[in-house]
Amino acid sequence: MNSAASDSAANRGAVNETRLRVRYAETDQMGVVYHSNHFIWFEVGRVELLRQLGFSYRDMERVDGRYIAVAEAKCRYRAPVRYDEEVVVRTRLRNVRESVIHFSYELLRGDDGSLIAEGETTHIVTDENMRIAELQEKYLKAFRAALGKTGPAH
Repeated sequence: MNSAASDSAANRGAVNETRLRVRYAETDQMGVVYHSNHFIWFEVGRVELLRQLGFSYRDMERVDGRYIAVAEAKCRYRAPVRYDEEVVVRTRLRNVRESVIHFSYELLRGDDGSLIAEGETTHIVTDENMRIAELQEKYLKAFRAALGKTGPAH
């Protein structure tokens, strides 16, 4: 297997696609999805990606006392999306370190795959008191495996 193929195979676990349908309440007076909803959809994708990796964000909080607080969020809007359209939220794990996690997102039109928006979020890992903390090894191991990395995070 060549390097590009093995990179591709290793990173399949670092991508999730979640489908959703635009609700009427998510649109503005012009009938277009209100811009802040894109960030909610990013969260939906992120939570589903964690579930795909074998754990839930809820368990990270309740069982292990780890939170992934948004430190930075960006969204570039490419095309409008309207009520009842299907949207594919493609979420990628981009990088992980002991106390930082980086995700990227693409929102695609369900019927033709055209790009609606793209974005990124950077998260700081904290404890229940919002102090910077390190992820437990079980989470680092799952994130690294999804990224095709086996050694210590950098």
